[in-house]
Amino acid sequence: MKKADFIVIGIVLSLAAVIIALLYGFNSTGNYVQIEVDGEIIETLPLNTDATRNIKTDNGENTLVIKDGSASVTYADCPDGICAKHKSINKSGESIICLPHKVVVSIINEKTNDNQIDAVA
Repeated sequence: MKKADFIVIGIVLSLAAVIIALLYGFNSTGNYVQIEVDGEIIETLPLNTDATRNIKTDNGENTLVIKDGSASVTYADCPDGICAKHKSINKSGESIICLPHKVVVSIINEKTNDNQIDAVA
């Protein structure tokens, strides 16, 4: 390999490192936990306050626990229970999804107002 090859490899590795640092650096801790059932937001809770919620749907039941600034599903009566095995979430954009129960638990930065008109409307 020539000297120019090493320079090109060094530049590519440096750019990759910068991109990875930017992606992980901007993923900040969220402020709220949003609970959706079948596409409808049923509750938004602050992430900095410990709480437990039982989410009952027509398809089954999940238990959401917010503790120490993280949210996790600790119980699910669905057959696979994948959501209960998921790690705790606390970063904006992370979510835990229970497909059999149609439950989505997401971390968001700001509490949204559902009465606002969006750009599409």
